[in-house]
Amino acid sequence: MTEPILKKARGDGVDIQTAIWEGSGNTLLCIHGLTANCRCWDTIAATMAPRHRVIAMDLRGRGLSESPPAGYSIDQHCRDIVCLMDDLGLEKVVPVGHSLGAFIALTLGARHLERIDRMILVDGGGKLSKEQMALVFAGIKPALDRLGKVFPSFEANIDLLKQAPFLQPWTPVLETYFRYEVEAVDGGVRSRVHPDHIAEESLHLKALDVAEYYPHVACPVLILRATEGMLAKDDILLPVDAVERMIRAIPDANCVDVEGTNHYSIIFHPNAARDGVMLDFIDPFA
Repeated sequence: MTEPILKKARGDGVDIQTAIWEGSGNTLLCIHGLTANCRCWDTIAATMAPRHRVIAMDLRGRGLSESPPAGYSIDQHCRDIVCLMDDLGLEKVVPVGHSLGAFIALTLGARHLERIDRMILVDGGGKLSKEQMALVFAGIKPALDRLGKVFPSFEANIDLLKQAPFLQPWTPVLETYFRYEVEAVDGGVRSRVHPDHIAEESLHLKALDVAEYYPHVACPVLILRATEGMLAKDDILLPVDAVERMIRAIPDANCVDVEGTNHYSIIFHPNAARDGVMLDFIDPFA
């Protein structure tokens, strides 16, 4: 697998880390989920590049981006992205957002449509009920619980993760992803992601009515939906009713179920069907 070029770009007052896989077609700007980082896109980037250019970013407070004490909201991430695009000389991009990244992409598309060519939402962006949101946060609890904890070694840090059913099978991509996110501290290693930042982000996310943005996203939108739960059958981020609301309200949207995938495997694991749909959507005239 080709290693990306790691390059800093300037966000809205903070340095944003990017991973770049060069290519000759459209520019995909990949936006990760709540506690993730840019290396979650390694598998998809391996298929998209070099046919297309792939730029994956670390949101502020994640990965190797700067981590200010506050400012963790979708509005702020959109400001960071516009500044990052200006800094990198990107007139238009194809946002590819996973989970929280899908909400950011929708907000960006509603507010800065002139900078968006088309958009891909990967298992995210649906308006969920309070009950469904609670199920989702229960499903991602293992990812949240490790934040702030010091583990004696990297191996100890990932021991439980290696046994998680939603991450099977364990792959070198997952190893790279989790190794990228940790830092050495007294007593061992710890995730670079601060629990307080995620708590602030979560409060803003739960207060967001993303459906308000749907009618204003006038570019073509591809929704990729994972069909399996994480820890239970019903802890999915895009229930069928949520997708139906998106299709009705977004002017030019289509959904494809990526069968047999969960919220994590839909991006981490190789999937020829997913990649084929994405490539056809990004360049429909190829």
